[in-house]
Parts: sequence; C-alpha cells; structure tokens
Amino acid sequence: MKPYNTEKDKKQEVREMFDNIAPTYDRLNHILSFSIDRLWRRRVVRIVRRLRPERIMDLATGTGDLAIKMAQRIPKARIMGVDLSENMLEVAAAKVRRLGLDDHIALYQGDAEALDVADGVLDVVTVAFGVRNFADVEKGLSEIWRSLRSGGHIVILEFSTPRNFLVRKAYKFYSEHIMKPVGGMVSKDRQAYDYLPDSIAEFSSPEQVLALMERVGFRECHRRSQSFGIAQIYIAQKP
Repeated sequence: MKPYNTEKDKKQEVREMFDNIAPTYDRLNHILSFSIDRLWRRRVVRIVRRLRPERIMDLATGTGDLAIKMAQRIPKARIMGVDLSENMLEVAAAKVRRLGLDDHIALYQGDAEALDVADGVLDVVTVAFGVRNFADVEKGLSEIWRSLRSGGHIVILEFSTPRNFLVRKAYKFYSEHIMKPVGGMVSKDRQAYDYLPDSIAEFSSPEQVLALMERVGFRECHRRSQSFGIAQIYIAQKP
C-alpha cells in the first residue's frame, strides 16, 4: 500500500507524504489522538529507561517527540534520530534547539532498510508509528538487528486493529468520518490522511509482527496492548 499510488516506489512516496504534512503533523497527531499518543510514548520511555542504554537510535523519528522525551528522561544516553523526511527532521531540529537538547540528540536523514551505522553499536532502537511505513518490514527489522549489540533491545510502538468488536467498529467510524476528513482538510493532503488510517488496517496482526521479529533473530519477543488494542508496544532482545 502506498500513499499516492504513482509510479514511484513506496519509500519515495512515504518520504514525499511526510515532507508534505510536516508543518501540521504534530498539531494533528495530538488533536486526532486526543493526546493519548503522549501517554503511549511515556510508556515507551519508561521501558527504555529501565534498560539503562547509553546509545539509542530513534528510527522514523519524525518530528522528534520520542527522541526528545528519552533525552529528557535518560540524560546519560546519546540519541540518534533518523528519518526519511527532511521536512520532518527540520521540525524536530527546531524543537531540539528550543529545548536545549543539541548535546543529547543528533538528527540524520536516513533509510531504515540501509542504516548508516556499524554492526552491533547500539543499545536500544526505538520506532514509534513508523514500522508500517517501511517499504520492506523484514529488511528494516534485519537492519535494526544488525545495528544492535548482543543483549540490545528493540522497542516498537505501532498502531494495530482492535480485536474487540465494539472498539473496532468505533475506531473504524472515527477513522473514516473524523480522522480522514479533518486530517485532509488541515494538512491539505487528503491522500496522506486516507493512507495513514488505511495502512493500520492493512498492517500485520500483533502475532504476525512477533513472528517476524523472531524470524529476523530477535528473542524474548512480547507485546503490551495499549488502549484496548488501538496500539501495541513490541519489545524484543538480540541474543
């Protein structure tokens, strides 16, 4: 599934989409989620903090919300924020400067499927709402596995389709009748806000995600369901 369905590949379209919606992304993200995304990120930060990492990569960092929260709560860590979208990174860089976190967070434009880091150098890799946008999810997870040291962890925050019938129906109604029209109107990119909720429905089930992580080589793979299954936090370790 691609945002614009042109001749371009998914990676190019995803980069273009996030470049387009970067100016309104934070505002829409918090409004459309009723700021519950902030709660989910705080839970990810607590998980990462307990691992006591020194070197973190926040992949698909977007406008830097998760990287910033980790820098504030794990001050001894050095965080690399990586994203395909130059415009999203510009928004992130402005926030990092404003908060005086330049010494803690370094931002780079990069590809999840071809990370510009040596083997086994990272303690933790986080991905918030980015895995479903990978052109090749297995390749992206394999690159994360390669970049982690033995004993390192991956922590993924991603949307999922709720299992409960009533929650699923309510979420679908909200996506179709509020998220899509409001997101398209404010961002002025209707196709982007058609793609984003539709990509959640198309994305792998939690069981499939865990199975893929294991196939790549991760162990102790488990998940924590968030808000009646609207999102999942996946946690795994490189042996």
